[in-house]
Amino acid sequence: MCDCGKKHIFLASPHMSEEKYEQAYVKEAFDTNWIAPLGENVNRFEKEMSEKLGAKAATALTTGTAAIHIGLKTLGVGKDDIVFCQSLTFSASANPIIYQNAIPVFIDSDEDTWNMSPDALERAFEKYPNVKAVIVVHLYGLSADMDRIIDICNKHNVPIIEDSAESLGTTYKGKYTGTFGHLGIISFNGNKIITTSGGGMLLFNGENAEAEAKKARFWATQSREPARHYQHSEIGYNYRMSNIVAGIGRGQLKVLDNRVEKKRYIYNYYEEHIGSLDGIELMPMHEWSKSNCWLTAITLSDKVTPERLMNALEQANIESRPIWKPMHMQPVFAGCDYIDNGRVAQKIFENGVCLPSDTKMTDEDLVRVCKEIRKLWL
Repeated sequence: MCDCGKKHIFLASPHMSEEKYEQAYVKEAFDTNWIAPLGENVNRFEKEMSEKLGAKAATALTTGTAAIHIGLKTLGVGKDDIVFCQSLTFSASANPIIYQNAIPVFIDSDEDTWNMSPDALERAFEKYPNVKAVIVVHLYGLSADMDRIIDICNKHNVPIIEDSAESLGTTYKGKYTGTFGHLGIISFNGNKIITTSGGGMLLFNGENAEAEAKKARFWATQSREPARHYQHSEIGYNYRMSNIVAGIGRGQLKVLDNRVEKKRYIYNYYEEHIGSLDGIELMPMHEWSKSNCWLTAITLSDKVTPERLMNALEQANIESRPIWKPMHMQPVFAGCDYIDNGRVAQKIFENGVCLPSDTKMTDEDLVRVCKEIRKLWL
């Protein structure tokens, strides 16, 4: 804990719009007494997000994790089904596989994107020809190699769920992430590029998108059937987003483009001011993708270790954190199979650090962060 007296610089924190769009929509919910997990804000948020991204339909839910869970259920994933999942990710990508009593098989990353390796994915299909779904993640806003991954999955007739929890606003070849797979998911957790304090959304991109979205809403509201009494023929979940939370989301969506540009500004600042230090490499960028740069992450290969860098920043009251620990290295998934690609995910985890990427950061804050980092190279 720092007692240096300096202002705390956050890794990533909620940032409401300066125009207070969110307050207007929340006030509308109060004024109309729609303080419930349904209402005009929920309906409009789904429609506005679909229109923004180019999805065919959307269902607003309590969390991104709930969106993955309902997504797996939509694809018919059940007991003992095999689901391929990117290993380098947060556990929320993989946990819903277990909720469905299915079997996760973890796939290593590639160095070019930090995301699911198409080569490892091909080898995974050779080993497991009967697969129910593939969960690909766009880590820290970096787009996966979707053309190759889609080609491989189409060849095996297996649907894709895009975990776009960290990549809202990222484009791959001009198209938003979350709209390539049969399903896409978004998170609005407090640290995401836009937030509703907590919340998520499931995007539908297939031929039966509207019908699937309707069914997802049914499951997310306890599978209550349209009878006068409480009738349930299926197991349901209490996953529906509230009208107040959706109001915050509608306001946040209005400033998404501004938040993306600020995140990219932060990345470019780090690249200019610390990118030339020996042993530092910033996360990869490609001309075929425009990342939202949700968190600027670096890998280290010189005398400065991730632990030393994070400790130095902590002493200066600056927040940072490690790269996600891969799922195949987690004790809870110790019995699961893993398709290796040269230990890429493990190397990124062992050598990686996420730098402060808060959209409220000033240039003065960025100067301070870079100054503390450069001290370690003196």
